Amino acid sequence: MASYTVTHKQLTDNYAVLQLLTEAEIEVGASVVITGVDATFNGTFTVYALPQYAFMGVDDEGDLLFDPAVSIPNQVLYAKTASDVARTASSGTLTITQVCTWVTAANVEDWLGIGTATAGDAAFLTVCAAAASQFAWRRRMESGYVDSLTTVPSQDVFLGTQMLGGSYYRQRGSIDQFSSFQNMGTVPVMGLNGMVRQLLGIDRPQVA
Repeated sequence: MASYTVTHKQLTDNYAVLQLLTEAEIEVGASVVITGVDATFNGTFTVYALPQYAFMGVDDEGDLLFDPAVSIPNQVLYAKTASDVARTASSGTLTITQVCTWVTAANVEDWLGIGTATAGDAAFLTVCAAAASQFAWRRRMESGYVDSLTTVPSQDVFLGTQMLGGSYYRQRGSIDQFSSFQNMGTVPVMGLNGMVRQLLGIDRPQVA
């Protein structure tokens, strides 16, 4: 769960806009909880847009209008049917819980092929699966994808996340790599496995 401080509020043409004090790791379609602003803005809502400019309202076709001459960072926009509220300073908190569940401990165990795990291994497999799911989702979000937190987008992403969880498990007790007698005394340069990056689709260039 992550919480962000609200600094400004606005409501125009049945769309609410909150400005946050800091940049938030939020994607369009995420569910957020607003508290401490006021009765109009508080509640649980789905993020409709993350605008970079001042919101001006909605045109006759229902498209959102923004003023490109007025840049406002860290904004979150969501639908809210209520009377207009001019942009003004505010307080309050935006909270978001983003827990990705793309792979399970059993999925990672299958990839490792270790059979039936002991109780201690099962607990660590659960940690590896959770870490791999969250990391894979975050890296894809940073690359411009909009994914569900609960439904893996495709089988290649599933396999990449499963491989990542297996890699975490195999590095248990190591600070930099799988256990090996090679390169003893030399710490290699570590990075995300190329095949995992390919499967997750996170090497594609960012687009404006």
